[in-house]
Amino acid sequence: MTTTAPVADARALGLAHYAARAALESVLIRHGLTFQQHITLRSVVVAEAPVDRDALVAQVTGSLKVDAAGTRGVVEELIGKGLLTAEATSVRAADAGRALYAEVGAETGELSARVWSGIPAEDLAAAGRVLALVTERANAELAAMGA
Repeated sequence: MTTTAPVADARALGLAHYAARAALESVLIRHGLTFQQHITLRSVVVAEAPVDRDALVAQVTGSLKVDAAGTRGVVEELIGKGLLTAEATSVRAADAGRALYAEVGAETGELSARVWSGIPAEDLAAAGRVLALVTERANAELAAMGA
């Protein structure tokens, strides 16, 4: 009996995305963060310097395909929680934001290690190439639609 490997398609990609995101969000919720808050906080923490608010909003909206007004609201929520500090036209990670990001990162790192464990490097490389191409093409389609 021959087993045929599943073909990568939009459904398989979607199922993998939603399963991985649900696992991540189960960690985030315990720390009082939404997915978008986590992504926004990460962008500021890894910058290690003040980040221009408009540039941050553009980066997050471009990555997550969400609206700018909602992302500006997320930045304000993070400031309100004491995770980011406002500085004129920029924001900086507060000590509490860095600590929370490190704590969440440790938990999600363990989770990620279990999820990705045992997948051969050549399979990861092939998947990475395919996902990069799908992302590029989907972004081109969005740009063509004016989205």
